[in-house]
Amino acid sequence: MPDSSINSDSGFKHLSVMEDAVSQPVAALPAELLVGGLIIDATLGGGGHSALLLERHPDLRLIGLDQDPTARAAAAERLALFGDRVTIVATNFVDFSPAEPAVVVMADLGVSSPQLDVAQRGFSFRLDGPLDMRMNPQVGETAAELIGRLEETELADLIYAYGEERLSRRIARRIKHDLAEQGPYAGTAALAYAVAGCYPPKARHGRIHPATRTFQALRIAVNNELDALDRFLQKAPDWLVPGGLLAVISFHSLEDRRVKTAFLRDQRLERLTRKPLVASEMEIAANPRSRSAKFRFARRLPQATTADAR
Repeated sequence: MPDSSINSDSGFKHLSVMEDAVSQPVAALPAELLVGGLIIDATLGGGGHSALLLERHPDLRLIGLDQDPTARAAAAERLALFGDRVTIVATNFVDFSPAEPAVVVMADLGVSSPQLDVAQRGFSFRLDGPLDMRMNPQVGETAAELIGRLEETELADLIYAYGEERLSRRIARRIKHDLAEQGPYAGTAALAYAVAGCYPPKARHGRIHPATRTFQALRIAVNNELDALDRFLQKAPDWLVPGGLLAVISFHSLEDRRVKTAFLRDQRLERLTRKPLVASEMEIAANPRSRSAKFRFARRLPQATTADAR
């Protein structure tokens, strides 16, 4: 069995979450689907989930999508032993259309450990780095540019909507005051310090860092994550053969609600998880980031079309 911990020359190290939970519904697919079938991993990352499925099902092929060049390099190294069964595509899943239908389409919506743990990516409030947060570091507006462009009320609304942060107005006021008085933040640590200062002293040292929700909101906005997820959930059922599996791991309530609603309402799909599966206590102890993971999957129904989606 492949080791799911990715550690490559690219510096990308990632431990995939809920591997057994993902592999079980795939193993339960009809044998005729698994022979020569295609997996589309819409968020390839380091390739951990894909490696596991390719190892357990030698007849499956993979198309892996990722817009992060560091992730693609790590996945290419990790999946090299599977040879021409693997194709890696440099793209965001919203821009992709497969040439043939798949038996499994899966997406792990979490920010990978390397993105959080490498300060230069600008996602982390614990490690100081440039205030960037772009999944594709060559494209789009950075978090620093975003907070500089938005008016205070717009920034507050964004932090509240995407971070579910009750102190959003206080935080936005502090950020815009700092920018006006001192200029751009030196990095992520300076922003995290400013956000933490908006909390009462007793609330600054809990298990969850005070800047968590604000950083989540900025990351979602910079990468247009929720709109991308909505578009993926609209498109992905049509990527599947009848009886194929759509599997999604989400990491916060804004994502999970969208997945739940899509699986419930989309007439192309049969929901197979009434409630999301979550990581075991053993997995959480080994990989604390799995604590927030929620896994849902659904089956593609026959003879349904895109027009039946809503």
